[in-house]
This record gives sequence, C-alpha cells and structure tokens, in this order.
Amino acid sequence: MRGYKAISDWAKNLGPKARERFRCRYEKGVFIVPSESIIRNILIRVEPDHLDQALQQWNDRYSGSDESLAIDGKTMCNAIDKQGHQTHIMSVIGHQSNICHTQKKSAHCR
Repeated sequence: MRGYKAISDWAKNLGPKARERFRCRYEKGVFIVPSESIIRNILIRVEPDHLDQALQQWNDRYSGSDESLAIDGKTMCNAIDKQGHQTHIMSVIGHQSNICHTQKKSAHCR
C-alpha cells in the first residue's frame, strides 16, 4: 500500500483471523485495527531495520505451506542508505494461509 490512508484502509479490510495474527487490540469480542493516525505515528518513528527484523520474526513464526502464492515487489522511493543502496521489498502471500512473507534487499542506485 502507498500512503497511510491506503495502509489504514487495507487494515480495516482484514478478516478476524488476520487481525488476531497481527495482534490487534481485542475489545468486546472484536479485534480492532489501529486508526490511520496511529499507523502514521508509529511508522514515522520506527527504524526500518527494526521493522524488517520484526516482520521476519513474524514470518518465521506464522509461515506455512501453500499451494499457490501472490507475489508483489516495490522499490521504496527515497530510501537510500549511506552506501548509496536503494531499498527494494518483495512480498509473497500464501493463498491458503493468507500469510505474508516479506524480503528486503538493497541494490546500488543508478
């Protein structure tokens, strides 16, 4: 998703099992996703490498076997490290498990 609103809209469309896996707050029998402003406030404060490690740990814990996968990749705009490498992210989502696997890679910027 591009932008905080798009991320928030995506989160609002998650099913109950996905909300539980993402450890959303549980209130009155329903898992509540964070608001757009909470998502924005968190993402502007988080270190990208720490987020990457957390996502990899989440993937390790919840990974499973799937017969089919949806694959998508993105190049992060203006995400260039001190060595001049630009960040690329590839995600794979299992159709049966709905589990997302994410890989971050840096490549030299041209």
